[in-house]
Amino acid sequence: MQSFYAERFEREMGCTEADWLRWLPGAVGDNHWKLQEHSAGVRIGDGALGLKWHVAEPRVIGLVRMPRLLVSFRFAGLDDAQRYAFMQRFDLYMQRGGG
Repeated sequence: MQSFYAERFEREMGCTEADWLRWLPGAVGDNHWKLQEHSAGVRIGDGALGLKWHVAEPRVIGLVRMPRLLVSFRFAGLDDAQRYAFMQRFDLYMQRGGG
C-alpha cells in the first residue's frame, strides 16, 4: 500500500473486467456510486472519484496468461487525507493473492 495518493493516477489491475465489476461495490464501501460503460463515478463526502477502465492485452509469461485492466483514477474535491482514507479501504478490498 502507498502512503500518498495523487489526485490523478493510473493502475494496471491483474483482473478481468467481470472480476473488477464484481469487486467494485465492496471496494467503494458505503459511498454512493454510479456505473456507466467502462466508467464509474463515486461520491466521497463532498468530493468525488471518477474511474475509467479498458481491457488490455493479457500479460504472458511462459504458459501463464494474466488478464490486465488499465484503470484511471481521478479525484476531485478531496484533500490528501481523504484520498488516503478512501484508497486504504479500496486497496485492501481489491488485494488478491496469498502470502
